[in-house]
Amino acid sequence: MKDENLYRPYAADVALGRCSCGQHGSQHEHDAEAARARSLRGEKAESLSTDFVEAALVRAIFPQDATRRLFLKAVGANAAMAAIASMMPISDLQAMTLDKAGPLEKKDLTVGFLPITCATPIIFAGAADFYGREGLNVTLQKTAGWAIVRDKVLAKEFDASHMLSPMPLAISLGAGSTAAPMVMPVMENINGNAITLHLKHKNNRDPRNWKGMKFAIPFDYSMHNFLLRHYLAAHGIDPDKDVQLRVMAPPDMVANMRSGNIDGFIVAEPFNQRAVYEKVGFIHLLTSQIWDNHPCCAFAATEDFVNQHPNTFAALVRSIIRATAYVNKAENRKGVAEMIAPANYLNQPQTVVEQVLVGRYADGLGQVLNAPDRIAFDPFPWHSMGVWMLTQMKRWGYIKGEVNYKDIAERVYLATDAKKRMAELGLDAPAQTYRKHMILGKEFDPAQPEAYLKGLPAAA
Repeated sequence: MKDENLYRPYAADVALGRCSCGQHGSQHEHDAEAARARSLRGEKAESLSTDFVEAALVRAIFPQDATRRLFLKAVGANAAMAAIASMMPISDLQAMTLDKAGPLEKKDLTVGFLPITCATPIIFAGAADFYGREGLNVTLQKTAGWAIVRDKVLAKEFDASHMLSPMPLAISLGAGSTAAPMVMPVMENINGNAITLHLKHKNNRDPRNWKGMKFAIPFDYSMHNFLLRHYLAAHGIDPDKDVQLRVMAPPDMVANMRSGNIDGFIVAEPFNQRAVYEKVGFIHLLTSQIWDNHPCCAFAATEDFVNQHPNTFAALVRSIIRATAYVNKAENRKGVAEMIAPANYLNQPQTVVEQVLVGRYADGLGQVLNAPDRIAFDPFPWHSMGVWMLTQMKRWGYIKGEVNYKDIAERVYLATDAKKRMAELGLDAPAQTYRKHMILGKEFDPAQPEAYLKGLPAAA
C-alpha cells in the first residue's frame, strides 16, 4: 500500500491534523508555503549568494549526500544548523561574499540579439526574469544583422550583446572594423547550424559539383563562413574562386532562396528548418557532421564596459549561465520553444523552433530525422576553439602576418571568469581550457596551429 495520503499519517515527523510546525492546516499547506518562501528568496541576488555559500559548506562537510541525510535524521535540522555554525563561520563567509561582490554599477542595460535559436540563453534569461533575480533591468534589443550588432556595441548603444564567437576575436584585432579590446566570458551554444540547399539541387549532393553556385553566409567573421569554406575546400572547391559567398542577414535568406538569388546557405537555426517548412529548401547536412560540438554564438562586451562595470558584468554572466543550464536540459526544450517563438523574440512558428530544439525534424526530402544534439548549450569558452577560429582567419586572408594564437584567445575568451561564475552557481567547469578537436576527420591540436594550417588544402 502506498502512502499517498495528503496528511501523511505514516510520516514520523508529521502531527496528524496539522503540519509539523503546527501553524498550517496540513503538511501539504506547510510544504507549499515553504516552497513559495524559497522561490521568493531565489528572486534576490543577495539571498542567492548567501544560500549558495551555506549549501557549499554543508556539501564540503558531507560530500556523500547519504551521510548528510543520515546526520539530519539523527540530530534534526535545527541541531544540525547550530552544530555546523559552531564549527564554521558561515555568517562571516556570507558577508564576505556580499562585500566582495559589491553593488551593481549599472542596473538598466540594453543587450542586443539576433532572432536565432543560438540566442536562446540570452532570450530565456529575459523571458524567465533571470536578469531580474540578479538585480538587473535588461532591455533585449532585436537586431537585423551582425554588422549592426558590432557597430552598436562599439558605439556603446548596446552594453553587451549576442555575437558570433569569432567576432570578439576579430574586433579585438581590428579585422573588418576599428580595433577595440573585447571579452567573451561565455559561449551560448554549440552546433545549431546547417547547410541548406534549394530543392532544385536535391540530386546535386556532391560538393565537388557545386562550382558556380551562390551561397549566403551571415557574416565574414562567423563559424558559418569558416565551416563552409573548410567543407568546400575539403571537397576540392576553392571558396574564393569556384563559388560565390554573399553576406546576408539570416532573416533574409529563405526569401532569397525562394526567389532564386542563392542556391544555398549556411546559417543558424531556425532558418534552415524554416526553408523546409516553406518547402523551398532541404537540409543537406547539419554542421555537427563537420565538427561535432563546434562553437557558434557567444555573449560579449567591450573590455571598457567590463572594467567600468565589473559587478554588473558578473551579474549578467551569471544570468546567462543559469539560463544556459536550464535550456540545455532536454525536458525543458518544448517549453523553451513555446516561450521564445513569439514575435518579440524569434517570430517563428512554434513547430519550427521545436523541431530545432528537440531535434526531431523534417529534412525537406521526405524524411523525419532524430538528432537530439542538433543544438546544445554549453557556456564554457574553450581557448582551443578560439585558436581554431584564428587559424581560419589567417588561412583565408582575414588577418596577416605572425599570429600569437594563444595570447589572443586567452585575452578575449575569459575561461577563468567562466569557471568562477559557474562555480558560483554550483556548476562544474572543465579543468583545462585547451583540448584537441576532430574536424572533418582531421585532428586539430591547438598546440600546433601552424602545422595544422600547412596540412589544409586551398589555403589563401
